[in-house]
Formats: sequence, C-alpha cells, structure tokens
Amino acid sequence: MQLDGVRVLDLTRYLPGPYATQLLADAGAEIVKIEDTSTGDPTRWMSFESDESDGTLFEAVNRGKRSVALDLKSAAGREAFFDLARDADALIEGFRPGVTERLGVDYDSLCEHTPDIVYCSLSGYGGTGPYRTRAGHDLNYAAFSGLLDMTRADEGSKPQIPGVPVGDMAGGLFAAFSLVGALCSRELGNTGGEYLDVAMTDVLISFSQALAPDALGNETPRPGETALTGDLPWYGVYETADGEYVTIAALEPPFWRAFCETVGREDLVDMHTITDDATRAALREELIEIFAARTREEWEQVFENSDATVEPVRTLPEALDHPQTDSRGLVERNLEPARIGFPARSSNHADPASGVPAHGEHTAQVLREAGYTDGDLDELRETGAAAFGE
Repeated sequence: MQLDGVRVLDLTRYLPGPYATQLLADAGAEIVKIEDTSTGDPTRWMSFESDESDGTLFEAVNRGKRSVALDLKSAAGREAFFDLARDADALIEGFRPGVTERLGVDYDSLCEHTPDIVYCSLSGYGGTGPYRTRAGHDLNYAAFSGLLDMTRADEGSKPQIPGVPVGDMAGGLFAAFSLVGALCSRELGNTGGEYLDVAMTDVLISFSQALAPDALGNETPRPGETALTGDLPWYGVYETADGEYVTIAALEPPFWRAFCETVGREDLVDMHTITDDATRAALREELIEIFAARTREEWEQVFENSDATVEPVRTLPEALDHPQTDSRGLVERNLEPARIGFPARSSNHADPASGVPAHGEHTAQVLREAGYTDGDLDELRETGAAAFGE
C-alpha cells in the first residue's frame, strides 16, 4: 500500500483527525498540517495519561507530517491556503460544523480553486441534524451511540468508561477509509471531487451491528443479557487465583470441547447448548471455581497449544511487549520515542512516516514549492498571516 504522490491538507487537531492523517502518512501520503499561527495544535502540550504538558499525544499521531502555520482569518492566510489547495488531492478538517464556512475554507469555497478535491469533514454528530453544532468529546459520543450503556456487567451496574477513546479512534479510522475510497473512486473515473461528512456517533452506532436487529425490532438489548455481553457462561471474563483475569470465548462447540478436554472436565461438554437460566448459572459457578484454581500465568501455559479460545487479560505494556506483537512489527522501537505503527502488513508498503514537525517548521518550504518568493514570505511574516517556526 503506497499513497506516494497523494497530498492531503490536514486542518484537524487533537486526536481523531490527526489519527486519520497519521494512517495516511504511514501509507505514504504527504500530509501538510495546517496550524494556526499562535500555538498550533493544542496537543503539542498535552499528555495521554494526565494533564501534564509533555506533548506525547502530539508525537503519537503527527509523525512524518509537514507543519505550515497560517492565519486563516486573514485574507493573505486564506489566499496562501488556496494556493496550497491547488496541488492537493484531499483535505480533512475536524472543526465543529459551520466553522469552515466562517473561515471561508469550506467545501464550496475550496471547489472554486480545486474542483476535484476530496473534502472530508470529521465531527462528533455530523454536519446535519439538530445536534450538528453540539459540543462533545469521546465519552459523550459513546454515551449517545448506546455503546456506553452496554459497557457494564449488568443493568444494575454503572456504565464503565471505555479503556481507549473508541469514538475518536473509530472516527479517525473511518475518515481515513472514506477519504481513500473517494480518491480511489475519483481515479477510477466513477466520480470527481466529493464531500464526505463523517460523524463519530454514526461510526459508533454502526459498530452495534450485532445488536441492531433487536434494537430495530423494538427490543432494548441489555448489558449482561446478550450473547456477547455476558449472557453465555462460555463467553466471559473470569478471575484467576492471583487476582488477575482471563477470557473465554468458546462460542462454537469445537472450542468449548477443547476447553473442557484441556481442563479435564469432559462432563461439561454437553452443557454448551443449554438455555435454562438456572443451569447456565450453575455452569458459570463451575467456571468460576475452575479458573480460580490457578494463576493467570499458569492458565496461559495450560492453554498454550489448545483451541479453547482462552486468553489472559493483559495490560497495554504486556500486549506491546508480547512476542506475537513483536512478530508483527507493529511497535516501531527504532524511533525516538517508540510508537505504534500502521496496523496492517502489506507485501508492498511505504516506509513508515517519521519525524514530528515543529510548529510552522515547513511553512517556508511548502509555500516556496507553491511558487512563493522570499519577498512573498517576508510579507506574510510581517503581516502575521503566517508563522515560520524560526
């Protein structure tokens, strides 16, 4: 997968949009990150783990991009932006709906300069509907979509915040997918330029496909009461002797049989198809006792060569350091700092993007490529329409 020769203007900040363009950069696309002239992307001073200001969030999703600092509120800054857009294949923005219109860099305005551009807007609720301008963050999108309601053991428990910002990441992933699909459609001659409206809430609702049939049939799926949320004893999470946890996901009879044979409980094989609530509860108690008899590490060794679909619950560092992860080459440890790379292997993939841009580091370089002279750059500098990272 090589997107060499594809230029994307990136007007996004924080996490969802930059994750989308990071995926594109890792696939070889040229990403020109357009930042404001004052402080740039706020994540330059944000951390993943706390409110400390160490910039790790920016470093994680902005490698291999070029930073151009423009004041889009100024006529000169907008004109420079349009000059860059003439050579662009696509643009992605993550403002609240209505902002790009006020700045004069919306799809219709851009089409006057670049008619065949693919323009993607990524927002929480999308560009239409009563919530289009509603403020929100990842947790709000998870709440709106029904995902948060299902993140608990049962209806009486408190919904749990997902361990990762799933709405942000899913939205970014789908924005990148949509943008590449639109570019492919354009290159095939099926379409020209087009406008893409991606809402993170829409993507999360789309993730509910396994539960949607009941929901659309006027039933309300409840946590702990569906096949994949805890109703089945053979699909769940169990505590081990050392207070850690393992998962079992033996949905198919062969996997359940493998589990029963591995733990020496062939007498449980025929219980896989039971539907009686009391019998299922009894089986769950059996499984609680079985898994509580050994530590997580011991169970990992027991099931190492089994098709029982049992897997320990790992911490993120454990997952990143695991030989399986290492064999995939997913963690790029040769970079400083190390980072998670493109999550797909290809027989013909672009070299991984590297280097985190300083704020406005490439303003002069990119504008010169667009035909700007030293005099033009001096004028932009003097008026404050651009910043040059000097």
